[in-house]
Amino acid sequence: MPSIRFRPRAAALLLAGVLAACSSTGNDGGPTSVLAPEDQAAMELVRAAAIPITGAATDYDSLMALVGDARFVLLGEATHGTQEFYHERARITQRLIQEKGFSAIVVEGEWPDAEGVHRYIRGERAGTAEAALAGFQTDFPEWMWANTAIRDLAVWLRQHNVGRPAGNQVGFYGMDVYSLFESADSVVAYLRRVDPAAAEQARQRYACFDSYGDDPQRYGAAVSSQPGRACRDAAAEQVAEMERRYAARPRGDARAEDDLFSALQNARAVQGGETYFRVLYQGGAASWNERDAHMARTLENLVGHLESRGQTPKVVVWAHNTHAGDARLTEMGQGGEHNVGQLMRERYDGLSVLVGFTTYEGTVLAAEEWDAPGRVRELNPALPESYSAIFHHTGIPAFLLTFRGREALSAAMGEPRLERAVGVVYAPRTERQSHYFTARMSQQFDAIIHVDRSTAVTPLRR
Repeated sequence: MPSIRFRPRAAALLLAGVLAACSSTGNDGGPTSVLAPEDQAAMELVRAAAIPITGAATDYDSLMALVGDARFVLLGEATHGTQEFYHERARITQRLIQEKGFSAIVVEGEWPDAEGVHRYIRGERAGTAEAALAGFQTDFPEWMWANTAIRDLAVWLRQHNVGRPAGNQVGFYGMDVYSLFESADSVVAYLRRVDPAAAEQARQRYACFDSYGDDPQRYGAAVSSQPGRACRDAAAEQVAEMERRYAARPRGDARAEDDLFSALQNARAVQGGETYFRVLYQGGAASWNERDAHMARTLENLVGHLESRGQTPKVVVWAHNTHAGDARLTEMGQGGEHNVGQLMRERYDGLSVLVGFTTYEGTVLAAEEWDAPGRVRELNPALPESYSAIFHHTGIPAFLLTFRGREALSAAMGEPRLERAVGVVYAPRTERQSHYFTARMSQQFDAIIHVDRSTAVTPLRR
């Protein structure tokens, strides 16, 4: 199963679609106007339990109660280009920070790009929120994090952090694997400031990647046919050195400790990226599993770093539904794939809350193919066999649904149905094959937020 973000440019992966093709190859047309009897009964249960989202301050009271003392809240999205998903996640995140003491936001983005936002919201960087998001605007898909919703959240976070001690400020971090070359540059740049000789050694180690330009795809393709050219040892050696430095670090200077930890995470991103692109051409679940395992490790590493400074961190994660939900209850898991939601449930049993987002129709910002410009596109009405079709027939424009303690609802929403997943590429002509997979939603997630008619996210730069 290829990445939901379609990072690989390989034509075969693009044609494969966002997710593994569903076994059904029926009509890709919109839903019928009448639900099947069993779906009608499920819809009535949903309608009775749904909490309308109206923009009121109390919209997410029941979600806050569900979170309780959890330390991880994963907020999903059914597309990477829907304004309402970003907006509602921001509202939830603000309440988690203010009411539950959450202190870290981790996104499905790259560590070095997120660091600009991190330094901005903590007052370590002057300028505007838009300038802080510049790192996210250099690579496709630039709208995924460089958009007006994230800009506004960054402004709010900076204001929230003003006057608070460093240990009580909120941070902003990335957890993905795609920054192989950017992270290597960041490691060398850090070492040049603190130890020029070590910087030269790191540069020599990372020179293994030089012949591939800045294209990790070229690296992956080359080592898939010539394993002897792999740079895994060089990447691992640099991680080992940075881990030794981190273990021996002087205590007491929080900024210096954070800078060293950031350099260590960049070294880990190089190692994670090297592994991801090296196994990408093997097919199967290997690359997906490596990517999500890296993201889960990043969460654990971040928690460990913050705990070492006497904090009890609580983390909110923004990622696609296919990463935030529990893969064991989906077609993904049946195919041998795991994801962040599953790994966090396994490692932090009872301390993780998984929240999914769905929509029925509207517009979405997405590209027609990899590296093409993103544009506003019509999102087809959800297929009649999908969860979104059931939600649509409630007639409620937007609502929250929680599953814990609702046996009848959970049973009805635990039946296998189609769930839609749109990444940064949208292929409406192959809607079913490219963008649907089977799931048991009430077990995949602890709660669902549905926006029936949604709109495209607004990028900072068109």
